[in-house]
Amino acid sequence: MSQQSPAARAPQTPESRETAQSHTAGEPRVRAEWPLYEVFVRGKRGLNHVHVGSLHAPDDEMALRHARDVYTRRNEGVSIWVVRSSDIAASSPDEKDPLFAPSGDKVYRHPTFYDIPADVPHM
Repeated sequence: MSQQSPAARAPQTPESRETAQSHTAGEPRVRAEWPLYEVFVRGKRGLNHVHVGSLHAPDDEMALRHARDVYTRRNEGVSIWVVRSSDIAASSPDEKDPLFAPSGDKVYRHPTFYDIPADVPHM
């Protein structure tokens, strides 16, 4: 009688069979239920965080650790943000005109209707 591991003796569900069949040697298993995170890194010389890529992780803490390992391997950053992709609300470039055009007709936002005194620097 041969010894079987507990995993081999356990009944397989359709999901476990699908995962086992889709996994090939050397390929990491990424669970479908792991959310997608967007990664932003602030460089040493920069003031803004810049989007550098995406990754899947089981939770926020692991996403932060994976982002550090993947996107700051050469000490490029001083700060990392990870945000679940599903939590990002963004406008589309196609919406540019209806979204930003209303600010153009608000003349009171631009100081063009009065003279700046000569003794006021940097205006």
